[in-house]
Amino acid sequence: MMKPAQVVKALSALAQPTRLAVYRLLVERGPDGVAAGQIAEKLKVSPATLSFHFKTLSHAGLIESRQDGRFIYYAANFAVMNGIVAYLTENCCGGDRAGCAVPVKKKC
Repeated sequence: MMKPAQVVKALSALAQPTRLAVYRLLVERGPDGVAAGQIAEKLKVSPATLSFHFKTLSHAGLIESRQDGRFIYYAANFAVMNGIVAYLTENCCGGDRAGCAVPVKKKC
């Protein structure tokens, strides 16, 4: 279980539009991740600015990086993401987690 300080650090890192966009993109792309250049191109962010955001997300434990040749690939740390969700929903609905399920709306 995550500690409150870890959750606050992660949520603080995500409380910025560019970092949130980066993280959402990485979550969408899955565990293989995305090359830094592709992220910069997709989000229209300069490499220097993106580097700053990667550092913040990495420091919060939200992303991981790996070098492959001359490219750096970034991926969401799904264990941390799931830990945050578990922390936030730990006592959901008085311990009845089934009661926390959001009903799916049917499309017309």
